[in-house]
Amino acid sequence: MGSSTMVGAERKKKTKGIVVLIVLGLLIITAFIISMNTGFTKLSPLEVLRTLFGSGTPKQELILFEFRLPRIVIAVLIGAGLALSGCILQGVSRNALADPGILGINAGAGLMVMLFVSFFPTTTAAPIFLLPILALIGASFAAFLIYILSYKKGEGILPTRMLLTGIGIAAGISSAMIVLTLRLSPEKYQFVATWLAGSIWGSNWKFVWALLPFILVLVPLVLAKARVLNVLNLGDQTASGLGAPVERERVILLAAAAILAGACVSVSGGIGFVGLIGPHLARRLVGPKHQFLLPASALVGSFLVLVADTLGRVILQPSEIPAGILVAILGAPYFLYLLSRTK
Repeated sequence: MGSSTMVGAERKKKTKGIVVLIVLGLLIITAFIISMNTGFTKLSPLEVLRTLFGSGTPKQELILFEFRLPRIVIAVLIGAGLALSGCILQGVSRNALADPGILGINAGAGLMVMLFVSFFPTTTAAPIFLLPILALIGASFAAFLIYILSYKKGEGILPTRMLLTGIGIAAGISSAMIVLTLRLSPEKYQFVATWLAGSIWGSNWKFVWALLPFILVLVPLVLAKARVLNVLNLGDQTASGLGAPVERERVILLAAAAILAGACVSVSGGIGFVGLIGPHLARRLVGPKHQFLLPASALVGSFLVLVADTLGRVILQPSEIPAGILVAILGAPYFLYLLSRTK
């Protein structure tokens, strides 16, 4: 009797998880359609439909295919990447406050981008494809520092130590970035200021193609590690007792989180809190099992960044509010709320 009840409860959870993923997918499609119609130059739904099927005017095709669509696709990709990175970090560290922005991984990526911008132009094709690589080098170095400094033999990675180490590293890197801004020309300083605010500045198809390989390779890898994350959540001793190679899996997952965050930040700028809010909202919707938590986090992150970017283009037309600022307006209070509830 008890066994059949457990099976029934498990089936209900699985059904609920699938329904939630479908609903989130539909919300993203709806936001995608609304975003195509939204901007300084208005395009009606009918005009968008005509343009998609090749019957629009040259001006409508330029607006939709060269400006709006690549930006919308990038918003979806970086939202998924940052939320997945945050979900991995929270699972590996068993720390509800872990996030690539808070822990300094985004800052590490940003430092490399700033160094690159300081010495090279950013308008040619080659730097566009180099930026994600340089950013993930910076993000990986920051993640390596966090891992080394927060790891203690016999105890593993304690959540509080990891959080404090990450905040310290983020502060140090941010200070270095401020010093670097003093050496920038006015044009490059404007670019860096926009980047730091979290504006989706890489809004053409070259940036999509630069980011897409990282997403296509790492997202399936991370989803395949769902069971490993479930085991790691039980603690190092329990996970080792169940036969999981804890340290190896932790390094692989941390590397995946750092590369995802670095590649996304190189295109999106300093968008913070997506990796914090996405997994938390997803956990409330589908529960703690990573088989559903990981894809739900990715979908929530995509929806969040897409909505923030769309609203940013509308609220103060013809000016824009960077998506990072709108996400931070939601994320900062939520972070304080979580901090107040954490023991």
